[in-house]
Formats: sequence, C-alpha cells, structure tokens
Amino acid sequence: MPGIRGPSEYSQEPPRHPSLKVNAKEPFNAEPPRSALVSSYVTPVDLFYKRNHGPIPIVDHLQSYSVTLTGLIQNPTKLFIKDIRSLPKYNVTATLQCAGNRRTAMSKVRNVRGVGWDVSAIGNAVWGGAKLADVLELVGIPKLTASTYLGGRHVEFVSVDRCKEENGGPYKASIPLSQATNPEADVLLAYEMNGETLNRDHGFPLRVVVPGVIGARSVKWLDSINVIAEESQGFFMQKDYKMFPPSVNWDNINWSSRRPQMDFPVQSAICSVEDVQMVKPGKVSIKGYAVSGGGRGIERVDISLDGGKNWVEASRTQKPGKHYISEHNSSDKWAWVLFEATIDVSQTTEVIAKAVDSAANVQPENVESVWNLRGILNTSWHRVLLRLGHSNL
Repeated sequence: MPGIRGPSEYSQEPPRHPSLKVNAKEPFNAEPPRSALVSSYVTPVDLFYKRNHGPIPIVDHLQSYSVTLTGLIQNPTKLFIKDIRSLPKYNVTATLQCAGNRRTAMSKVRNVRGVGWDVSAIGNAVWGGAKLADVLELVGIPKLTASTYLGGRHVEFVSVDRCKEENGGPYKASIPLSQATNPEADVLLAYEMNGETLNRDHGFPLRVVVPGVIGARSVKWLDSINVIAEESQGFFMQKDYKMFPPSVNWDNINWSSRRPQMDFPVQSAICSVEDVQMVKPGKVSIKGYAVSGGGRGIERVDISLDGGKNWVEASRTQKPGKHYISEHNSSDKWAWVLFEATIDVSQTTEVIAKAVDSAANVQPENVESVWNLRGILNTSWHRVLLRLGHSNL
C-alpha cells in the first residue's frame, strides 16, 4: 500500500534491547527478563514483548499512508494519519498478553506447538490514539451499534504484515461490531505508546489496541478495516488461538467446533525470583503481576509455601502511591496489578501464587487441567522453587 510496505526478508529489522530473551529470530519473537516486569507499573517500550509473523513493515512516506474503511457500510472511505490524529485523542492504560504466555510450563506436561514463552509475553503500556467508535462514526456507524443497515456485525482489521500461515497474505483478526462501537470498550487506533510515537516493532504508524482481549486481536501495521457479516476467516481467527480440552490432538481436532478466543482468563506470575533459584535463609520479597480480561479487576492474590494448604494475601498496587481498589473508578480497569509479599524461607520451598478476579474467577491448580495442543492460556497456579544456598537475595 502507499507509504508502507512489508519486506520479503529480514535485512532491515529494527534494533532491539540486548536483554530480551529471543525465542525466534525470523520472524522475531522475544520477551524481557521476568524481573523487568515488576520494576515499574508501565513497561518500558524496549522491554515490551515482541510477537511478529513476518519481517517488520517499513514506512517510506508517512503522509501517503492511509487506512481503508470498507465492507458492509454505506460510506466506504480512506483515512490518512492526519485524519485519525484530528479525532479526539485518548490515553488508555492496558495490558497486552500473548495467548501463549507461560507456554513453556505447559510443554513440560506434553508437547505443544508454538513460541516457547516463559512468563513475560505480557506488558502494560499507556496507548494513545483515537477510539475506534469515533472512527466508525465517520462512515455512518453510530456508537453502540451491533449491526449495520447492510448486515455488518464484525469489524475486521487487516495488517500490512505478511505471514506464511496466510500463504503470504496479510495477518487479520476481528472483533464484534458491538464492542468496536462501544466507547467504554476503549478500542483504540493507537499511534502512541507510553507517550511516544509507536516504534516499528509495535505497529508504527498505526495499530489496533483491544483491551482485555488476547494480544492476537490487537493488529499492528494497520492496512484496512472491513465491516463484515461474520467473524474474520483469517488463519489466526479460525485455525489458531482456540481453547480445546486436553483430549483433543492433531489427529482429531475440529477447528470449527470452537469460537475464537477473545478475553483472557485471570492470570498471575511471580517475577522477582526465577524458578529453582538459590536464596539465603531469611526474608525474601515475592513480587509479580496479576491480570484478568474483559476489564475485570484483581480482587486478591494469594501466596502459599506449603502446596496450597495455607495462604497469605499479597498487597496489590497499580499507580505508584495510590491505593488499588478492584473495579474502582480510580483504577485502570484494563491493566495489570503488581503484587508483593514478604516470606520467610528456612528450607527449600516451592512458592505458589494464584489470583482471584472481581468475578471470583480463580486460577486452576494444575496445568494438566488446562493443557491444550497449542499451549495457550496457561493460567494455572504459578510456582517457583527456592533452594537454600549462597545468593544476593
């Protein structure tokens, strides 16, 4: 498309932070050290996880870049970046999480297919841009609309990003029109991240941010927006990112039997210590993140040192210096909370964390119960083993 192009090879990739753990180079997929996640409420841009499906698109001429709005609407149009920037700007603090976060733990039960993420395929950022509901009003779709006059019920986002799963075609995903036109859903066409212009890895010049939903629906390097009657038929909507039971394997899978995954379940992970880490006897600070999809708050994070027989409640924070109250208007409903508890270690100890969200959803105890062949949505209790020994902790 004019102004932006998707290269066919990887010779022009942007620079990346040296501390990132690279899970794949072509396409580039990487996550930060887990300790970086609890160093600040807002994740620094260069330490935000990176999930790509092809070479990073290149912008040749920003002024000629545009997004096409088409499909089952009465006024198809083309919007340039200046048109989108002329709309009211909103800043939304939202956590994005890859559906495959914590996949490596699931693969220890049985083999799964997918990028080998540890606990850091997640990040929290302040996204700046126009609300999709305002953009859709420009083509005659009122706010809080579930269906257009011509029968459009879903909004599909098509990327410049080309991927092998689409046989060289573009990455695409969709959300319901009712969500896209709801201002309270805070779906953005974002051009800023943490107060700065988006960088190439994170979707420059324009990306979609769908808060509370798995990261696969927040399409980067936006090319077009299509209002369609049914869900997008793209590969990553129809033949990936669906939740199957442990009994399903690659021989008996029926992709059409499940809907595409949208909201992510309640999740938490310990980040201040690694699994199988040596610590000195005495007090150890346990820090991590907890988050739930759909705008649900975190009601509690519990810590156990005896396999789940007894629990202590961790403290929870979001914005520095402000008391966090789940689903209160002073809290960021789309963002994670950071938790902390101090424990006393006198012997080799397995530390367990589990979170409870505002709808009383609780993380499942065992990874075996949520195992699935694609290794997505591992939200089981998070466990780290601390061994006594010489340590700086």
